Amino acid sequence: MKLVNYRLKYPFATNRIGIINDQEIIDVHKAHDYVANKTNSNELGTLLPAAPNEFYLNANANIMTVERLFSQIQDLPENIVFPRSEVVLETPIPNPSKIICIGTNYADHVKEMGGELPEYPVLFSKFNNALIGPEDDIHKSAVTEKLDYEVELTVVIGKKATKVKKDNALDYVAGYTIGNDISARDLQKRTPQWLQGKSLDHSTPVGPWLVTTSEISDPSHLQVRSYVNGEQRQSSNTEQLIFDIPFLIEFISNIMTLEPGDMILTGTPGGVGFAMNPPALLNDGDKVTLEIEKIGTLENKVVKA
Repeated sequence: MKLVNYRLKYPFATNRIGIINDQEIIDVHKAHDYVANKTNSNELGTLLPAAPNEFYLNANANIMTVERLFSQIQDLPENIVFPRSEVVLETPIPNPSKIICIGTNYADHVKEMGGELPEYPVLFSKFNNALIGPEDDIHKSAVTEKLDYEVELTVVIGKKATKVKKDNALDYVAGYTIGNDISARDLQKRTPQWLQGKSLDHSTPVGPWLVTTSEISDPSHLQVRSYVNGEQRQSSNTEQLIFDIPFLIEFISNIMTLEPGDMILTGTPGGVGFAMNPPALLNDGDKVTLEIEKIGTLENKVVKA
């Protein structure tokens, strides 16, 4: 199941949680209300939230309800189902409490950047000001001359996680999406801390949707690729992660509590523009396309801010 954060294209439309089914968007809140009333059933529980932020506060429980709902959906009215052409897709989790990124988590990327294999996961953060959706442009700020792309499998936490063991770590996952850890390499490299190169305004696309764990039960064997203007730059598989997702959830949750809706960008493979000879960094007008198996494609254009 693919969950989207969508809004209708007419002015002042609010963002709502939906399911994308082929070329249609089904409004989760309205569909839940319609099916519950039509069947006069209490099986579907209390009415699901309409707002994505509220939905993800109780993500795993709400996703279970939506999956039961989806099996009963048929012949929905027009005000519940919308053609893809009538909606705008936004970043799946619009306001996560934490955006945790993992650096140097593919061996080939460590090598191309001139580093050493880490003994522990390298953690850094982004902030919400950086997030954009699958239909937004990546802003190339005037403060950087070295903007780079990074395709990353992104984990979304589905329930509160504290001191989790890796054996059951995936039970805490709501689903997976694609993240582009856009990096201003000149800002990133000028101090030991990377943050200033990682959180430029309107710079980090995430999307296009969240694929639930019912469709991706094992995230450890997914093809990961990136392209710039149609030229392949990165190609790897999540089996090449130095620290896999269960380990990362255990490691992070023993440092800090993970909340529903928190995102973990799990690292990027080799092939980034900064490491090419000569460097092939992003410029105004470039199109960046990311692909992850079982999730789909995330494509954004670069524009001068």
